[in-house]
Amino acid sequence: MVLLIDIDAQANSTFATGLVKFVLEEDDDLKDANVAHLLLSGDLDFIPDLRRKSQLFNDPEIDVIPSHINLIEVQEKLNQIAVSRTRLPMKLKQVENDYDIVLIDAPPSRDLYAQLPMIAADYLIIPSDLKPFANQGLPNVKNFVKDINEYRISIGKGELKILGVLPSKISTNPKYLANTFPKQKQAVIDKYDLPVFDTIISERVALSHCADATVTVGDLEIPNPQSIFKYDPNSPSAQEFEVLAGEVLEKIGA
Repeated sequence: MVLLIDIDAQANSTFATGLVKFVLEEDDDLKDANVAHLLLSGDLDFIPDLRRKSQLFNDPEIDVIPSHINLIEVQEKLNQIAVSRTRLPMKLKQVENDYDIVLIDAPPSRDLYAQLPMIAADYLIIPSDLKPFANQGLPNVKNFVKDINEYRISIGKGELKILGVLPSKISTNPKYLANTFPKQKQAVIDKYDLPVFDTIISERVALSHCADATVTVGDLEIPNPQSIFKYDPNSPSAQEFEVLAGEVLEKIGA
């Protein structure tokens, strides 16, 4: 079983897993039960209370703790409560026998909502297009992980392990792949001393189409995103993600 926890207020993962099946605000069924509630209380709103099945996303469907824009509203309150940093690990501990893998989607920032997943997780994957501006941000990521590890050790957790930088949204242009890409990849290894995944997630039309799929209900067009495995299981993109899953499992010794 897989659990996905979305701690990014943009809620892209929540959307991608089919849980935003509404276009009008009054139909929003996520605002009263989402990841903000998981983080706000130590006594209520545990994972079994808040998890939902993804909708027409994959076979089998996965469990999801959805995100919501109201995460922004509660950030200041969570920042004022020191114990909020240990709630997610505590609540995950309660369901550790329910899941084989827990994926936590964190925002690309250094704020509280990036801290919480890194405190709770065992491993970190850094998606990057490997372009110069992205690479220049890698020292900040390493320093952030160093600070997080200091906190983790203070609460009795082991250090967060960086599994590697994952080449993502990579052009399929043959000249780029033959000349520029290898240099960008090697720069991450040599200059920033970070491992890089062998798997490459390429920028392909199928990935955009599976995320942007819709269905017409009456006179409304409702979002109907699907995983690439359901949308086009024989596509190169599906094969890349299958290879990625194998590489991740190998790296974590599963």
